Amino acid sequence: MNTAVAALERNARLLAMATIAWNVIEGGLALWLGYADESLALMGFGLDSWVEVASAVIVLRKLQDGIDRERERAGAKAIAALLTGLGVVIVLGGLVRLASAAGPDTGLPGVVLGSVSAVLMLGLWRAKLNTAQALDSRTLELDAACSRGCLQLSVVLLAGSALVALAPALWWADAVAAIVLGGIVAREGREGWVAANAPEFDGGCGCH
Repeated sequence: MNTAVAALERNARLLAMATIAWNVIEGGLALWLGYADESLALMGFGLDSWVEVASAVIVLRKLQDGIDRERERAGAKAIAALLTGLGVVIVLGGLVRLASAAGPDTGLPGVVLGSVSAVLMLGLWRAKLNTAQALDSRTLELDAACSRGCLQLSVVLLAGSALVALAPALWWADAVAAIVLGGIVAREGREGWVAANAPEFDGGCGCH
């Protein structure tokens, strides 16, 4: 392994560890606040944080075991499944919120947590994507997609909390945004799964 590749893999490990550290804090805090405020949005956001943790653990395991075609395929499939499951959960949550005609009730906790998470996830996503492109790794690219999904959810949480607080009549905006976002995340997961199962899969992310 040359020095440049070793440095990139070390950077990928550091990013994965940073992801785990932040999302353990964020996920625990969001679930606690969501339970205390009876907020579906915050609890769903907290569950997404644990998907991020699982994705980062897969990346660490992949880097520890070494990179080859079959490990790359297994890692890509696992993260694609996580993305698909996350997207389905987000869509179902949005449909339930629409059916119950209930807007988000996160208030200030949702605004604060959404703001902090959006800033951190933006940095993690860009750094992970750059590393994935440099290593030409589909697994790392899908892990970056998890961080991008978390970033988008942070924006949805922030916007929904702020918008409904200012205009309660727009209670449905948060649910509609969640459904659209969930569909995008699920589609990304499905595309990753199809690519990982293709006979011609070579481990590359195809993002050059």
